[in-house]
Amino acid sequence: MIIKAADYGIVPNCAAAEKLTSLFHELSNISGEKTLVFENGDYFIDSKSCAEETLYITNTAGDKEYSPDETPHRARVALNLNGVSDLTIDGNGARFVINGAATNASFRNCENVTVSDIEITSVNPDLHELSVVGKGAFYVDFAADKNTRCSFENNKPFFTGEDYKYNPVERYRNAWHLACIKKETPDCVRRVHHVFASALGVKDLKNGKIRVYYPSVKKFDLGDKYYLFPNRRQYVGIFVDSCKNMKFCRVKQRFNYSLAFVAQNTENILIDGAEFAPESVSERKMASLADFIQICMCKGLVTVQNSFFEGAGDDCANVHGIHFKIKEINANKITVAFMHPQTHAFNPIHTGDEISFIDTRTLIEKGKTVAVSSTLINENEIEIELESTEHARIGDVIEDITMCPDFIFRNNTVNRIITRGLLITTRGRVLIEENHFKSCSMSGILLSDDANSWYESGMCRDVTIKNNIFDYCGEFGVLIKPENRVHGGAVHRNIRIIGNTFKQYNGDCISIKSSADIEIKGNDFADSKRLKTENCENVKTDF
Repeated sequence: MIIKAADYGIVPNCAAAEKLTSLFHELSNISGEKTLVFENGDYFIDSKSCAEETLYITNTAGDKEYSPDETPHRARVALNLNGVSDLTIDGNGARFVINGAATNASFRNCENVTVSDIEITSVNPDLHELSVVGKGAFYVDFAADKNTRCSFENNKPFFTGEDYKYNPVERYRNAWHLACIKKETPDCVRRVHHVFASALGVKDLKNGKIRVYYPSVKKFDLGDKYYLFPNRRQYVGIFVDSCKNMKFCRVKQRFNYSLAFVAQNTENILIDGAEFAPESVSERKMASLADFIQICMCKGLVTVQNSFFEGAGDDCANVHGIHFKIKEINANKITVAFMHPQTHAFNPIHTGDEISFIDTRTLIEKGKTVAVSSTLINENEIEIELESTEHARIGDVIEDITMCPDFIFRNNTVNRIITRGLLITTRGRVLIEENHFKSCSMSGILLSDDANSWYESGMCRDVTIKNNIFDYCGEFGVLIKPENRVHGGAVHRNIRIIGNTFKQYNGDCISIKSSADIEIKGNDFADSKRLKTENCENVKTDF
């Protein structure tokens, strides 16, 4: 069945928000295979005309980050689909232009959905580039990018746009999360906090330029670029929740307010030919204010291939589960809690899932059982009936082994990442091959596991890192570092690092802790700093 968006009044160069909401709602009532076709062109979406939803999204703003007059987790959604099955969206190059703050797209309770050939961009979002264009003994001159609207009121600067107006000096005087790109390293973006940290005053130089007075200007160099943006993760790019068999092909996102693509409690995801990056004509060098891809408590196969990622305020991709802490044991039932405030209020544990009991100190598995049922009893706790609670201990954590996807990351380019290229903590089969990690300010690839801070699980059991190029990593090319407090044995196992090229980095190319059965061969190293190990077993190398 072919459905033309134009037949519903959704045509290029017109306001589309309300008509899109109506059409997507109608799609949930149409059974059978169907294809929604857009005409090529620009579709304008005003955030104030978007549907509002309460969305509990992993790794986004916690309850306490909202002010008392706000409803936590309430967000506008531009492209909003719920309960839709057997749908192909053929964008035909359609470009959705969002004016104001909104989640770009939401897919909930959907199955067998393919989205192809669309682009999503924003009008003057709350992301601002300040370039150092002049410098004196006690002042620095900044020029704002052409998309930033900077004006002065009562001798104070203000950034203005749809949904925001503020004094950047006051807002960012103590900010820790901002970004800087130094002139000599245009592909390397690093976190900074000092843009206005000691500012003594500001002067309007007109035409988008401001002069900021400092007691010392040693930190600043001509040509450096500073990026100012909010750090509350209220809106995301594409949100996928409780779905199955989701495909995103040749999807472009030019800006999003936090995570560019986040999926939770979903089975089988394909991202192919994506471009999460600023437009080539844009002055701005960042496209995402947090991770590009976040995969949490999913299963099946997650594949990311043939894609281009450039300019992220956190990791390029993070694939992980959740360590739930055991709060109460009552016969064959346990009550477990979400432990990080930015992740809660959804239930990814299902009947029949295999549950593992984990020691929080060693991150070693103590035993397994099977979930009989689970109930979200409040925003922060889940009650789980188990076949056995023999290995359960209050204070330890559990991991849902079933919700650990296989992950393929293949033939992608990763550039200008403020933290890690890939952060991987999944027991599924992991294949990372033929990628180009151009610049990551931390490690190119990190295999972690943590039950004390972010509570992102878990141990890796089958990882191949093959034929990748690591141009620059601010830390290690490959870092295998479970966050165990006590070494009680190998946390990660069966890891192969084969045929990779390690170029510029700060430190050893590969660092491994508390892991076993590692094979390292056929790699091209920049110099003699090749490998560092701690509490490892059976590490085989060809050097």
